[in-house]
Amino acid sequence: MKVHNLLMQDMVITDLNSQQRGDALKEMVDFLKRKNKISKGRELYGKLLRREELGSTAIGGGVAIPHCKMKGVNSPIVLLAVSRQGVEFHSLDGKPCYILFLVISSPENPSLNLQILAAIAHLVRKSNSLKKKILEAKSISSLLDVIRKEEEKLNE
Repeated sequence: MKVHNLLMQDMVITDLNSQQRGDALKEMVDFLKRKNKISKGRELYGKLLRREELGSTAIGGGVAIPHCKMKGVNSPIVLLAVSRQGVEFHSLDGKPCYILFLVISSPENPSLNLQILAAIAHLVRKSNSLKKKILEAKSISSLLDVIRKEEEKLNE
């Protein structure tokens, strides 16, 4: 599974404004609602907050992968949000997150959810320059290109 195949051009926030975890999650949920990707924004926001209460989805290195399962989601939703100032996401390393991959999937297909999370985590952990290159990208297409090229490098 390739992360760059999951991310669509219209599913990228290039400048997330929020600096606190709850606000950032709300901003991403509102974005999905405006794009008509979800209908139950309040329910999704609640599920994401409850998941964070179990343990932060910040994986260190300035990256978080907030995620949940939600009924009515037929195909997985993957949103990439980039924060220039950083979001306090209660990460284990105590550092802010600059790159957030939001993943919403169907409870009927838990293995697909795990595959998506694993693909993102693998890319983030194995690519030493991913965060820097994403933060330097000047457009959505160049940002998505960075992810594609970094994934291709990992598979060489």
